[in-house]
Amino acid sequence: MKRTKKDFTKFTKRNTHKRRDKDAAKRELLRAVAKTEVAYSGIVLKDSIDYGRRGRTSAKRRSDETKARGIFSGSKGGYGFVTLESGYDKDIFIPEDKTHGALDGDFVEIIYHVFTSREGIEKTEGRVTKIVEYGRDFIVGTLVIERRVVVGKKSAKGGGVYAFLEPDDTKIAMRPCITDTAGAHNGDKVIVKIKRDGAGGYTPEGYVTSVLGRTESKEANYAAILAECEIPTAFTPEEISLAEERAKIPLTDEGRERFDNTVIFTIDGAGAKDLDDAVSLKRIKGGWQLGVHIADVSHYVPEKTALDRLVMSRGTSVYFTDKVVPMLPECLSNGACSLNPDEEKYTLSAIINLDNGGKIVKTKIVPSIIKSRLRGVYSEVNDLLSGNASSKIKAKYKAVEPTLKKMEELYLILAEKSSERGYLDMSIDEAVILLDESGAPCDIVRAERGVGERMIEQFMLTANEAVATLLSERGIPCVYRVHDAPSPDKLETFVSYLKHVGVRYTALLSEDATGKDYAAVLGEAEEKGIGTAVSRTMLRSMMKAKYSEVRTPHFGLGIDYYCHFTSPIRRLSDLATHRIIHKVLIEGRRPESYQSYAKRAARAASETELRALNAERRIENLYKVIYMTDRIGESFDATVSSVTAFGMFCELDNTCEGLVPISEMPGLFIFNEGDLSLRHGSLIYRIGDTVRVRLEEADIIRGKLRFSVIL
Repeated sequence: MKRTKKDFTKFTKRNTHKRRDKDAAKRELLRAVAKTEVAYSGIVLKDSIDYGRRGRTSAKRRSDETKARGIFSGSKGGYGFVTLESGYDKDIFIPEDKTHGALDGDFVEIIYHVFTSREGIEKTEGRVTKIVEYGRDFIVGTLVIERRVVVGKKSAKGGGVYAFLEPDDTKIAMRPCITDTAGAHNGDKVIVKIKRDGAGGYTPEGYVTSVLGRTESKEANYAAILAECEIPTAFTPEEISLAEERAKIPLTDEGRERFDNTVIFTIDGAGAKDLDDAVSLKRIKGGWQLGVHIADVSHYVPEKTALDRLVMSRGTSVYFTDKVVPMLPECLSNGACSLNPDEEKYTLSAIINLDNGGKIVKTKIVPSIIKSRLRGVYSEVNDLLSGNASSKIKAKYKAVEPTLKKMEELYLILAEKSSERGYLDMSIDEAVILLDESGAPCDIVRAERGVGERMIEQFMLTANEAVATLLSERGIPCVYRVHDAPSPDKLETFVSYLKHVGVRYTALLSEDATGKDYAAVLGEAEEKGIGTAVSRTMLRSMMKAKYSEVRTPHFGLGIDYYCHFTSPIRRLSDLATHRIIHKVLIEGRRPESYQSYAKRAARAASETELRALNAERRIENLYKVIYMTDRIGESFDATVSSVTAFGMFCELDNTCEGLVPISEMPGLFIFNEGDLSLRHGSLIYRIGDTVRVRLEEADIIRGKLRFSVIL
């Protein structure tokens, strides 16, 4: 049908009216919002206005579009975002109908463009054109089996049994069709292997590979988290055999220094079994000599063996509420390598001379043999140093008490030195989950850190700095622990928050801002009574610490040279540094021969650390949700711990945290990004505010709590 000029004129006028209607609706909304005294910049107007013809990416390539690659992050709504591997520094929005069947974690190829909304805000939109690499082959979820009947059919032939998976991960919007249930029943928690051919835009098929149990049970959800986080829980026969063989090697004095006449002992938590660090201390002319004696794990893990590959793949031990998944088999982690009292053990000793002000003067690293005098426990040491120890504890520590008193003196010097250089103590209270005889959580309390914990922490920080400095000065490869200063975007958000809560921030705007400037902000916040709120917000503005073969300063610690040396039983990074010390510093091999090893170890350590932290956090949340399940409907005092555009997170005194969705808050609340607040007229919620909440839901499957506000 041929179109006339009149037809096109009608079409243009009709769509002009539509745009005017949208603009009028927008102006009306802004007028209403103006009454709340919130700046317009705090409002996000959705697709109907901002995207439309300006934002939508068509199937045809446009001149202003860019081709790129990145990691796809999915969402419950079906849309997603792509973090590019290079180029544009913001995530690219992918509409639901342009994902090409990508799942969360896939490495994809996209075409995107950048545009400016009517408010002058820079936005993005793109479409996935190809899935380059699948991010996951397995999905964990609940099996749903339905009997479906086709309407209009008179016999059972018109229906049938249909099975699909309801994924636990809300970032996966698809529900794969299950072709083989492997005997699982409706409502079972299962692991499904999915089949994808890269065609995109379809619901994938899959088959059940493991049945974990009923979907609401603790055991099934525990196993599901381990599976989703890819935490291996068993060792192969080859790994166990080699570990047992290495553990039986008798100790010899060859090439090692003995510390028989030195008072050496360990201090750890009451439940610790892998004791990998012991300490000694004595006064010397002009200062102190601190000995940090670390289990020589690299001696038991030869290069290019099954144990070496095991360490590289696991990267770290993973600590849960009721169990530990060790990096190494127990015959090493709790046996041959653990510095148990009254047993001779191989160690790598860092002997560090400090002046009276706690400054590192000289460092020597030697292979050694030690015998720990006793197994110290933090709580006991704290009681002893505070003068509250029982006669039994005093008797246990009698032989080392003089050394402990000296250690406390040095600790205070080192703590003051850390504070002066800008050490950021932003540690958020950790939870201690107490279990009953059946393994169910019966109480949750906040962990306490006394002088004993902080003292050992300072000694380990000193050893890590001393070792990193020595290796760097001698040009020896090292797996450094690095931490960058906040990015400009995160700094801008944090400064905006400080401005609204009345804390001075000008020093942070300098290019030379250091941790000391941030520490001053925390100090002022403490004086104003908002220390916890500012600390939480500052923590979110910080970059993530990571491992690298290239040395850069550790911003949070205020240290130029830093590595992890003190926990080789449970961390790849420390074991790798030990191996390099043995091979290059002690045996004299060429530094270049271990540069690539340091790089590989740093990358693996960073990746496995994130995996372990995610699993630990999720297991802890699981236990917290189980504990709170019997408290649905109860009211609690809580503190606003985070504010977002979709609601606010509130934390109870027992560290349990849950979301108050903005959709369920009383009134029309608007998120103000400037001061991270939610506002409805004169009612304002900010981080650190105290609120009264009621527990509405405890979702065991996703490890989440949902609260409502009580006005």
